[in-house]
Amino acid sequence: MISIIKVQQRFKQSTYVILALILALASLLLMPVSRVSAAQITSRSVTLSNSDGAATGVSYAFASAALPTATAVRSVALAACTTASGACTTPTGFSIASSTLASQPSGLGAVSAWSVNTSTAGSLRITHASNVTAPSGAVSIQWNSVVNPTADNTTFFLRATTYSDAAWTTAIDSGVVAVSTAEAISVTASVDETLTFCTGTSGVTNSSCSGATGSTVALGALSASSAASGTSQIGVGTNAVSGYSVTVSGTTLTCSACSGSPTVTALASQTASSVGTEQFGINLRDNATPNVGTDADGSGTATPTANYNTVDQFRFVSGDSIASKSSSDQFRRFQVSYLGNITTGTEAGSYTTTLTYIATATF
Repeated sequence: MISIIKVQQRFKQSTYVILALILALASLLLMPVSRVSAAQITSRSVTLSNSDGAATGVSYAFASAALPTATAVRSVALAACTTASGACTTPTGFSIASSTLASQPSGLGAVSAWSVNTSTAGSLRITHASNVTAPSGAVSIQWNSVVNPTADNTTFFLRATTYSDAAWTTAIDSGVVAVSTAEAISVTASVDETLTFCTGTSGVTNSSCSGATGSTVALGALSASSAASGTSQIGVGTNAVSGYSVTVSGTTLTCSACSGSPTVTALASQTASSVGTEQFGINLRDNATPNVGTDADGSGTATPTANYNTVDQFRFVSGDSIASKSSSDQFRRFQVSYLGNITTGTEAGSYTTTLTYIATATF
């Protein structure tokens, strides 16, 4: 009888132990589960300075409105992956080996002493082991000298994570950004070489040769008591990189039908008009003595050359450059002034000359 009672007591004790274990297990199951996971970084983006596949020297600028967790950040990583989740495979050709910080990041707490770490291929990283300041405000981090994935028009993903330690181990916040390479579009065009050039006695405007007309400058009857004068026009413009030069060639006034073919003496150097002296010359200025010519005008900036750019001074040497510009120039209008003087002994007859103006552009 006594043995039976002891067995019953032991059974009851065992039952109590089992019930206690069940209750303890149930209480554990009913307790709230504490999950460790990074908060989502919102308003996040990564801007590439160049999206061309295999481009080098590219900047990657990460931005976010703010980090959601007020825990001091000691390291940040942007891992480049071919997928947004799962195992991370670095896109072919992507390289951070030469990456640098464009400037100190903002919004991470500490405003200085952040440095780049390139020890992990395929992951843009910065670290600050002693940062104790909580992140605040908009976040901006820019890495320079990154090499894009090789393939064009291909999406890849940057998995951004902040860490509370300097070894990229204990995650705080994270977020994925999709970016893509793109085929660079080459736009081509050509600009043909141009030279606008015309001569005439009228119709050349300060912007166009379209109305140029006339080929004869009539000095009239030359007299030993007064100077004869007249004008013609030149229009010129070019996109030649080294500009242009306008030259004049020909002879002085000559009486070809006269015995001995007498001539009016050409001025070999700049000389003022001298009535009663044989003189034939030109310049490209607005003169007072005699009152003939106008100064160059138009949107171009070319000028007469030195030998033909002095008011009331005339010269004529065949082959001389009379106007020029050392670079490309818009349209310019010049007026050539002609001077004719004779002596009382200049042979009578019909005096003529044909002058040829040549514009040479140097491309």
